[in-house]
Amino acid sequence: MELKTMDSGAAVKLAEGAFGAPFNEALVHQAVTAYLAGARSGTKAQKSRSDVRGGGAKPWRQKGTGRARAGTIRSPLWRGGGVTFAARPRDHRQKLNKKMYRGAMRAILSELARTERLVVVESFTVDAPKTRELAARLRELGLPSVLVVVEEVNRELGLAARNLVGVDAVEPHELNPVNLLTREKVLITVGALRKIEEWLA
Repeated sequence: MELKTMDSGAAVKLAEGAFGAPFNEALVHQAVTAYLAGARSGTKAQKSRSDVRGGGAKPWRQKGTGRARAGTIRSPLWRGGGVTFAARPRDHRQKLNKKMYRGAMRAILSELARTERLVVVESFTVDAPKTRELAARLRELGLPSVLVVVEEVNRELGLAARNLVGVDAVEPHELNPVNLLTREKVLITVGALRKIEEWLA
């Protein structure tokens, strides 16, 4: 497969190993689910009856009072008691081996190239860390919501992109299934393209 660079019009040949894979919806779905699950904090915590302070003594004797049996004032049925099925901190990560992850990335990148959502340029830089300047450049290219992939995100590009809604600037090793799929277009330099091919081909 070949793509033409938007700035110079030169033809760039894409490696079949990285950009010629069929789209595997089940694998991509699994990769996206695993990535989002890994991003969950899992820090939710509540106290059960054994964690709540107090309640060591039996409130009244077992029989003869006419009241229902009670062993602790920290029962979940009582005000101030614990939570019946208390939440605990947990790890939401799902196992996805490297071969499957790379396969999902190949499928996504190949589909982006086939559907013309992958825009290749020779290079992409900004002269100053100005959001307005970057926004103007992207408007010229017709890319309002875009993921910019460059070999190295320098200070100027990083500062210019961080305040733009719908725009992210990343390096090849920062690519993931979610940031590739949630942008209308992916703007990528030839140098970054070659790095991805080294990784996936």
